[in-house]
Amino acid sequence: MNKFTSYVLAILTVIAFMVFVVVRQTDDFSFASFYIYTDMILTGMGNTILMSLITLFGSLILGFIFYLLSISKFKYFNALIDVLTEIIYGTPLIVFMVVMTFLIGPAFNTYKRVLMGSLALTFYMTPYMKNVYKSAISSISDEQYMAMDLFGFTSYQKYRYIIIPQVVRILMPPMMNNFSMIIKGSALLYVLSYNELFFAIRVVQSKTFAFIEGYVLMWGLYLIITIPLSQVTKVIERKWAL
Repeated sequence: MNKFTSYVLAILTVIAFMVFVVVRQTDDFSFASFYIYTDMILTGMGNTILMSLITLFGSLILGFIFYLLSISKFKYFNALIDVLTEIIYGTPLIVFMVVMTFLIGPAFNTYKRVLMGSLALTFYMTPYMKNVYKSAISSISDEQYMAMDLFGFTSYQKYRYIIIPQVVRILMPPMMNNFSMIIKGSALLYVLSYNELFFAIRVVQSKTFAFIEGYVLMWGLYLIITIPLSQVTKVIERKWAL
C-alpha cells in the first residue's frame, strides 16, 4: 500500500466515523436552514481570519520586544519578562480574556470589548512568539559570528546574508503553527459577543434549532481554515530544509 492510498483510506475512515456519529444524533440531518444565514456565517469566518492576522502581527512585534527585554543587561527587565511569562502560561486563555476585558480595560477607562479581547489574545501569544525568536536566534553559533568578523562583514552584511536568512528559516514553521493556535483561540472571543465564526454559528443555531448541523458546519469551516495552513507549514518546512 503506497502513501497516497494510505491517506485516502485514512480520510475515508474519518469521514465514515463522522457520518456514523451524525446519523446517531438525528435522522433528518440537513444544512438547508443555514442557507439564509450564509452572509452572517461568511462574515464571522472573515472576522476570525482578520482577527487572527492582527493578533499574529501584534504578537510578532511584542514577542520580539519580550525577547530583547529577556536578554537585556538590566536584571529587572529579565525578571519582569519571566514573571509575565509565568502568569500567561498559568492562566487559561478564556480567563485571561475576561480579566483583560472586564478588569484591566475598565481600570484604564477602556470598555471596548473587541479591542481588549484582541489585546488579550495578542498578549497571550506573545511569550510563545518570544520562544520562537529565542530558538531561531540561538541557532546562530558563536563560530559564525567570529567568521563574519574575520571576513570583515559590515553589520548590514551580517544581517542581510547570514543572520536573517537563518532566522527566517527556523522562524517560519513555528510561527505558522502559532497562527493556527491563534485561529483556534479566537473562538473564545465568543464570550465577548464578537461576530467571529463560533459566535455566528451559535447565533444561527439559536434561530434554527439545528444544533447538530451547526456543530458539524462549525467544525468543517474551522478545518477549512486550519488544514490548508498546516499544509503550507509543511511545505515551508520542506523548502527551508533543502
